[in-house]
Amino acid sequence: MEFLIIALIWLIGTCYRIYKQARFYQIEEYMSGRYLRWCLAQRERWLPKRTLIAWVGGVLLGVVMSEAPGNFMLVLIGSIAAVVGVWPASEGEVKKGFKATARAKRMLGAAFVMSGLVMAILLVIVGRLPLPDIGEVYLVDYSFVGLCIFLSAPLFLIAGNWAMQPVEAYFRRRFVNKARQVLAEVNPVVVGITGSYGKTTTKNYLAHILSGRYKTYPTPKSYNTLMGVTLAINNDMANDHSIEYFICEMGAYIQGEIQQIAELTHPTISIVVEVGPQHLERFGTLENVATAKYEIIKALPPDGVGVFNWDNPHVREMYERGYPKTRLAVSRVVDPTNVPTNGPRFIASEISETLNGLKFTVTDNQTGEHELFDTTLLGEHNVTNVLLATAVAVHEGMKLRDVAFRVRALKPAESRLVRQTTAQGITIINDAYSANPTGVVSALKALALHQNGRRLLITPGMVELGPLHEAENKKLGIEAAKYASDIILVGAAQTAPIKAGLGEANFPADHLQTVEKLAEAVDWYQTNLKAGDTVLFLNDLPETYSS
Repeated sequence: MEFLIIALIWLIGTCYRIYKQARFYQIEEYMSGRYLRWCLAQRERWLPKRTLIAWVGGVLLGVVMSEAPGNFMLVLIGSIAAVVGVWPASEGEVKKGFKATARAKRMLGAAFVMSGLVMAILLVIVGRLPLPDIGEVYLVDYSFVGLCIFLSAPLFLIAGNWAMQPVEAYFRRRFVNKARQVLAEVNPVVVGITGSYGKTTTKNYLAHILSGRYKTYPTPKSYNTLMGVTLAINNDMANDHSIEYFICEMGAYIQGEIQQIAELTHPTISIVVEVGPQHLERFGTLENVATAKYEIIKALPPDGVGVFNWDNPHVREMYERGYPKTRLAVSRVVDPTNVPTNGPRFIASEISETLNGLKFTVTDNQTGEHELFDTTLLGEHNVTNVLLATAVAVHEGMKLRDVAFRVRALKPAESRLVRQTTAQGITIINDAYSANPTGVVSALKALALHQNGRRLLITPGMVELGPLHEAENKKLGIEAAKYASDIILVGAAQTAPIKAGLGEANFPADHLQTVEKLAEAVDWYQTNLKAGDTVLFLNDLPETYSS
C-alpha cells in the first residue's frame, strides 16, 4: 500500500534519532534511569515541537485535501510532513562525541530491529481495525503510528541495551578471563589507586617516578572501570611481559565496582587519594563514598601496603582501622617537628607556589631524611598527589633524593591545570577535565598568580554533588570573587548558586556575565582580552548538563 511510504519515513527518522540519542546514553554510562531523567527534564527532548507541529499540520492538510481524487496527494502530504517531523535539529556545539564501540553497535542494531518490529506489529493491528477504507483514515493511522515510534526512540535505545545484556555478559566474562590470564603471565606488582578525585593525576605522577628505575605501565587516560582496565590489560600488557609495575586506577559509581576490579588485578599496594562529594548524587552520602573507596584496602593481602592521605578525615579514618599492618600516610598540613603518634610518615612543609611552579620540603618522619622538591606543576593540591606517589616509590626501594629528581620533570595530566600561552600572548590555564571542592580553590589560586593583566574565570560550576550542590557552588562563587577579575558563568540554571556566592562577596556586576554555551565565552575572551591577560577554564560539562 502506498501509505507505507509515510510509515517508512518515520521509521528511518526513528533509527537516526536512536543513533543520535546513543551519544547521551553513553555520557550517562548506559544508566537507563539517569538517561530517562535527562530526557524527561526538558519537553523538547522527548516531544520535539517541530515534530508535533509537522504531524498535526500534515493530518489537517490531508483532511482538507481529501476531496482530491486518488491517494497520491494524501501520500505526498503525509510524506512531506514526516520528513519535516523527523528532520534532525542542529546539534550545535558537540563536546563529547559518540564512540562507536562494539557494545554500542550491538545495542544500536538491537534497537533498530525492535523499532522496525514494533512498527510492523502496530501497522498490522491498525490494518485489522474495523475502520472506513478511505485515504484520509490511512493517512491518520500510518502517520500516528510513525509519530509514536519516533517519540519512542529513547525507549528503543534502552530496550536494545537491555536485550544485549546476556551478550555483553558473555563478552565481559571472556575479556576478564583473558585479562586474568595476561596478569598471571606478566605477574607485575599491582598498585591500585582510587579516590573521589586525584586518581589519574596521582597515577601519572607515580608512573613517572617509578619509571626512573622500573618498567612501569599505568592504565591509560581515565580507564578506571572493570572493562576499561580489562581493555588496557588485553591491548597493552599482553604484548609486553617485561612490565614490572602495573598502576591501576579504580573508579566507582556504586559500591562493589572497586571490589570487582581488585578481584581481577589483586593489588599488593593500594592508594586512597581523597574521599569527597564527587558523584555524591549517585552514592547518596559521604559515608557510602568512603565505604566504596575502602574496598581497595580490603582487597589487600595481610602483607600488602596501604597508602593514605592523612589530611582527608575520611581517609584518615581508614588508616586508623589498622589494616593492613604496613600503612603509609602523607600530609601537607602536619608540622614535621610535631608529628602525632602513629601519624603520617611523609610530610610536606614550607610549601610555596609561584608562576614557576611549586616548591616544598618533603620529610620522611621514619628516617629523618628531607629533600627539597621543585616542580613546574601548579596547584597546591598536587603536593598531596606527589606525596602519595613518593610514599610508594620510597617503599619500593627508591631514595628520597632520587624521587625529588624525578619530580622536577613531572607534567600535569591532560586538562588538569595545564598552562599555555596563545599567539596573542594570552595565558590559558586548562583545568576543564572536572571540578571538585578541593581542586577549585587550588585552581583559583593558580589564576591569582598572574598579576599582570585581567584574570578571567570561565566555568559551569561543579556537578553531581547531590545535596551539597547549592552550598559548594555558592562557596565557589565566594572564593572566585577573591581571585578573578572577570567571570563568565556557562549555563544560567546550574550556575545560579555561584552567582549567589558572587553577589554575597560583592563581586562587581559589570565584570560578571552568564552565557549558555562555552563557545560564547571563548568568543568573548578572544575579542576582549589582550596580551598579559589570563583565562582559567574550570570544568567543562558534557551536553547532558546543558540548561
